[in-house]
Formats: sequence, C-alpha cells, structure tokens
Amino acid sequence: MNVTVEMMGAARAVSGAHRVTLDLGDGSTYRDIIQKLGEMYPDLIGVIIDQDGKSLLSSILLYVNDDQWIMPGMWDQKPKDGDHLRLLGVITGG
Repeated sequence: MNVTVEMMGAARAVSGAHRVTLDLGDGSTYRDIIQKLGEMYPDLIGVIIDQDGKSLLSSILLYVNDDQWIMPGMWDQKPKDGDHLRLLGVITGG
C-alpha cells in the first residue's frame, strides 16, 4: 500500500521535505505512518511528532484526502492505498 504525505508549514521547514510517498505493509495504521515519518525525519520528533514517536503533538493535525481529520483516538485506524495525507499545524489563541 502506498500513501502520500504532504508536509505543510513547520513539518516542511523541519524535515526539508515537501511530499513523501510511503510504501506501507497491508494492515498499517496512521500510527505506523507517524512512526515511519519520525524514523525518516528524526528532527520532527518533539516539534511535530510526540516524544513517544507514535503520535502527533496536539497542535498538529492529519488531514486525509481533503475530507477527514484523523483525531488522536483514530491513530490505530487504517489508511487506504493511494490516500493523500497532509500534516498541518494549528494556530490557536485568543
């Protein structure tokens, strides 16, 4: 299974990558994708990816195919072959 991950904002600045295609085993989860990105781009750990290497920081969202947000409770769900993922930083404040 292949998925494309588009790095936006801080993810792009830290990794130096704009877009990466990942070749994943069948049964891979969003958590596996995050872990693989951390292995490929270790500088993402602590900035985009949590120190555990298996989840995103709360200020980072994963958007799939321009129609679904993957929330923290969904990390163990499985993407589909050909999915396009975006790592987006959220700016909050008041």
